[in-house]
Order: sequence, then C-alpha cells, then structure tokens
Amino acid sequence: AIPISLRVMAITWYPRRLFLLLLGSLLCAFLTNAVQPRIIRAAADVKIPRGSSRAAVWMAMVRKTGTFKHNRKTRAGVMMGGGGAVGGGDPAVKWLTDNGFEIIGSGSAASGSGWATTGKLQAKSGEEFFVKQAPKPAESMFKGEAIGLRALYDTSTVRIPKVYHYGDRTDGRDGSYIIMESLQMGGRSSMYDFGVDMAKLHLATPTVKEAKEGMFGFPLDNTIGATPQPNGWMDDWAEFFRVRRIGHQVKLSRDKKLRDLWEQVEKETDGLKSLFKDIEVKPSTLHGDLWSGNYASTKDGQMAIFDPAVYYGHHEAEWGMSWCASFGSEFWKGYRSLIPEDPGFRKRAILYEAYHKLNHYNLFGGGYYYDAYSLLEALLD
Repeated sequence: AIPISLRVMAITWYPRRLFLLLLGSLLCAFLTNAVQPRIIRAAADVKIPRGSSRAAVWMAMVRKTGTFKHNRKTRAGVMMGGGGAVGGGDPAVKWLTDNGFEIIGSGSAASGSGWATTGKLQAKSGEEFFVKQAPKPAESMFKGEAIGLRALYDTSTVRIPKVYHYGDRTDGRDGSYIIMESLQMGGRSSMYDFGVDMAKLHLATPTVKEAKEGMFGFPLDNTIGATPQPNGWMDDWAEFFRVRRIGHQVKLSRDKKLRDLWEQVEKETDGLKSLFKDIEVKPSTLHGDLWSGNYASTKDGQMAIFDPAVYYGHHEAEWGMSWCASFGSEFWKGYRSLIPEDPGFRKRAILYEAYHKLNHYNLFGGGYYYDAYSLLEALLD
C-alpha cells in the first residue's frame, strides 16, 4: 500500500474538485515511491504516539528526513535530521558552569533541523539539559521560542520544558544557543488527560498585559516551521487571522489563483467576520503548531508539548494541524469536558487548517497547494 499524505476534510469532497485531488494523490504516490527507502531507514528514529494514523506517521517521517526540502529563493527549506554532542568549550557549557552546574557529560539528541544542531548536557547534580545551537543571532533564532515556551510554562497546565537561558555565542564565533530542560520521554500517557490539560491551557488567564486586555497576537514575531509568523497586536480576531495569518501566507505564495480565491473568500465572508457570528472569541495561549511530532509522553506519564509557534488567539485555531496530530476520540472527550464545541466550529476548522496547509505549501510545495486551494474554496459553500 502506498501512503498518501493528502487528506482534505470530508466537507470539501465535491465532484468539481476530484480532478485536483486525484492529481495531488498521484503526485504523492510518485514521491512516495521515489523516496520510500529514505523514509523506511528513518522510521526507527521517529517517535510517534501509539495509534497514530498513517497520515501522521508519514508526515512525521517526511519532517524527520527532510524529503520535501524546498529551495525556492522566496522560501526557506526545512530538513529534520540528527543532532550532535555539545563539547566542553561550548558557550552553553560555560553559561551552565558560571551558574553553578558542574557538567560531567554530553551527548547527541534525537532531533535537529537544517537550521539548528542539538545536543544534551549532564550535570553532576543530576539535571539534564537540552541545547540547540544555530549560526544566526539569538534575536532571530531563539528569542521567539524561548518567550513562547515561557508563556506556555507560566500557565502551569500542560507539561512544558523549562527554558534556562538563550543568547549569542561569546567565543568569537557567529551563532546563538538556547538551553532547556531535557524531558525524559518514553512513558505512556492518557489521551483523555492530555485533552483536559490542553483545555486548561486554553482557559488559563494570559500572562501578558495586552492579551489580558483582550488583544490577539504576541509580544514579538516568531516562526511557524521556517516561515516568519507576524504577531502584531490587534483587537479584532477575524481581522487578525485575515491579515496576520491567511493573508500573510497567500502573499508569500506569490500565486495569482490563490490570491484571487482568497479575495473572493474575504468578500463573501465579510472579511471572515461571518464565520464568528454568535460566538465570543477570547485570547487563549496557543502552542500554535501542535501535531504528532510536537508532543510526546514523559516517563512520569504526563504528555508534554514543545517546539511551539506561540501566540494569543482563538482556542479553536490550535486545531489547524489536527490532520496529522492523531488526537483521537479520548483526547476530544477530555478537551470537550471543559470546553464544549461552539456553533460553526466545523466551518472554522476549515479556515484554521487552510492556514497550515498554505504554510506547508510555502515550505514544501507539492500537493499541499491542492489541499490549501480546496479548503479555501470550501469556505465559499
């Protein structure tokens, strides 16, 4: 059987779209046959929750191997790969030593990327640290991640790795680093409890002044994958998502057909406002990129989330990556026990998924174009 990464929500399956969907499926089948040996070799290094769908497994492996690395001049390529050990002369080691930790060992980590290397450090006192390093300054590479993780951590809800420090190298070389708590993975967690924890996260009072006052955004811009994600504060959620999310991604695509379709959606939904009639939208603390590769069970049985693209937004926007997150019915039972489904959720889910499919197209190209186009088209129904 050939894994197929395309999956458009059932509401989008209409006869006039079958040709596009078939073409996208054939493209994915071709890519699968072309790269399957790499995917299989990488499988042993990919940690995926039990019960994950085939689509989620495939997506995790693609992200791990970087098979769909995209190299257009206007787009950043992303490749997931292995990490490397952190040496004794490293600035992260120096910072930890200067702050009272005696480092007695280092090793490689299971994950990395085309823009960062990763490693682990072991302290004599028993603490283990996860370190990421990159060739660019901390301001552009790690500040957004650090502040985002701290915003999640401060809610005291779902398990988050603690951030110790981030900064530029101090050894005369270009680059930066971030030091985090190294979570001990490998246990089994309750998906119901994970759903409850995520609901508690979304119900928690934001720690940032602007969000407390009802505004949407984040104190600084960050990235979604390798794509810049603008987060300037706005007091209208529909306008925020129209300008800072979908509109931004459509602009990055430089595709006239997508732009024309998006303008039609804007016109027929009154700038998205018609999708939010009769509901109250409050700023929630969002992970922002929650798929199966960004959460895992710790050895103490609690689910942890990491690698975020944090901002304050509508809690439903969290589920834009559900198509490869493998949450399952128990997760949703737990989540809905605290946050019931609002009227119109199914239609807004299309909007939120479209954002991530557009981002995937801008990062990887390929069949994501047809997914994104079909989802935007479905907003017109």
